Amino acid sequence: MNLWQQLRKILQLRFSPNSLKGFVSLVLVGTVLSVSLAACSGTNTSNDTGKSQNVELTLVSFAVTKAAHAAIIPKFVEKWQKEHNQTVVFKQSYGGSGSQTRAVVDGLEADVVHLALALDTQKIEKAGLIQAGWEKKFPNNAIVSKSVAALVTREGNPKGIKTWADLAKDNVKLITADPKTSGVARWNFLALWNSVIKTGGDEAKATEFVTKVYKNVPVLTKDAREATDAFFKQGQGDALINYENEIVLAKDKGEKTNYILPDVNISIDNPIAVVDKNVDKHGNREVAEAFVKYLFTPEAQQEFAKVGFRPVDETVAKSKEFADKYPQIKTLGTVQELGGWDAVQKKFFAEGAIFDQIQAKNKR
Repeated sequence: MNLWQQLRKILQLRFSPNSLKGFVSLVLVGTVLSVSLAACSGTNTSNDTGKSQNVELTLVSFAVTKAAHAAIIPKFVEKWQKEHNQTVVFKQSYGGSGSQTRAVVDGLEADVVHLALALDTQKIEKAGLIQAGWEKKFPNNAIVSKSVAALVTREGNPKGIKTWADLAKDNVKLITADPKTSGVARWNFLALWNSVIKTGGDEAKATEFVTKVYKNVPVLTKDAREATDAFFKQGQGDALINYENEIVLAKDKGEKTNYILPDVNISIDNPIAVVDKNVDKHGNREVAEAFVKYLFTPEAQQEFAKVGFRPVDETVAKSKEFADKYPQIKTLGTVQELGGWDAVQKKFFAEGAIFDQIQAKNKR
């Protein structure tokens, strides 16, 4: 029986306002209206604090963070539910950092972005979606996960590859992605460049060395996943540059891995940011910022460390569980030492910059 059928039946009781029967009928009418209107409001009800019972959050991240977020998100949801009596429903998207960045700029309404490099986050900022100064809104300059570059070799390391310098030998073939299209490949390039600068070489020597290395690259793949497939599945090359976290995760899954962590390395820093324009539109800024802050807690950092990322929390990094898993790097360079991502992009990867000059020289 629908609302109007119920009202019609009550009103057919022939009551007068002054009669007991009429009074009871009026009460019934009010009750039916109250219950029916509450039912019509659906599931978007409010609790005592005035909050909706459900809040939706869209996380957009680069592919290799998926395993970490799969462990972290349920813990945050449980914590938020307990403290706020509110359920957070996550929508998640994972892919190459560059493609994820373009998707957000083109209209994917991310509330939180966790990307491979700050350059990608800056592109979203320049599109007007993230407010300037986002790096200062969260701990550690908003770097929530990090790694270093690893040299992966064939079983038994038949070419005797032990350092970055070995990649410039004539009989070595290196597999890596194209830094013009891949964020991971930019880190690879900077690791090579940094290996010369940090050991006393000048920019001329760094350019000469990196030119020799890229001459040994038979084909530049579009992204890091294609590079990994070319090395492992297609058997191309003698060495592969990859994130340490990818190798650690593969090792933990029981896969055979042969890799070296060079003593001179680059800190691969992955930032997190709230997409201001979208959270203000969606009205979920409070939970978005709380989630980002939660990612820096020891509890969340342990989950990152379990799947290959070096913890940004010192207590986790120095714990018995992870201190041996992630050996200290003797000489670790940073993008900041190279002038920051705007300077790095302009100097190395823009049209006609150093990488293009290297490629043109190698094609002669």
